[in-house]
Amino acid sequence: MVYFIGVGPGDPELLTIKALKIIQISDVIIYAGSLINPEILCYAKSDALKFDSSKLSLEEIIQLIEENCENKTIARLHSGDPSLYGAIYEQMQELDKRNIPYEVIPGVSSLFGAVSRLKREFTPPELSQTLIITRLEGRTAVPQNERLSSLATHKASMAIFLSIHMIDRVVEELLKGGYDKDTPVYVVYKATWKDEKIIKGKIENIASLVKDSEIKNTAIIFVGDFLEPYGGYSKLYDPTFYHSFRKKEN
Repeated sequence: MVYFIGVGPGDPELLTIKALKIIQISDVIIYAGSLINPEILCYAKSDALKFDSSKLSLEEIIQLIEENCENKTIARLHSGDPSLYGAIYEQMQELDKRNIPYEVIPGVSSLFGAVSRLKREFTPPELSQTLIITRLEGRTAVPQNERLSSLATHKASMAIFLSIHMIDRVVEELLKGGYDKDTPVYVVYKATWKDEKIIKGKIENIASLVKDSEIKNTAIIFVGDFLEPYGGYSKLYDPTFYHSFRKKEN
């Protein structure tokens, strides 16, 4: 059996219990060494085979799985949650072709690890009820109707992955989409790692702040009014708001 495992944003203690149990019993560990905290590998068996996939092609990864899957448990480790920019589907398709069984174990995305460090909520009532998760097109294209400038017109809470090295273009697209230059923008580098960095700015100055910090990868860009202190309260805990668990007394 092959297990695709989301191992969280970095902090080893953010592994799920299920992920930890599978890592502990796995005979083979395949991991992206460029993204995963090496401390997580300490949970593996002492005799487990470990392979760094950061320099491997898809074909080489699948070949590695094929060569080691007979009567063995394989843990294929992905950073964060593999469903977000994890290139997991193509691996599953290849395993389907070979009738190799697999299971997906979700993990804590760096998205949620980062916002927890900011102590913010993506969906504060009456301010934003939508979160847009996206990236800027680079060597990997994005659909034309998902260009950053188009998504920016919604003014929803926004998390931009894989784009920190193009921060000037990110700013250009956000302004083109109609954002005000004073809109808050926060950058979280290596969320929950020991060397985590948080940069707080606005659209007008975030590019220069990022360049000064020399951050060029492994960071998420957050955009939106949800980043600023907000005084509104939800209806959920309002004593005058009744629902099936808090009924109005007659």
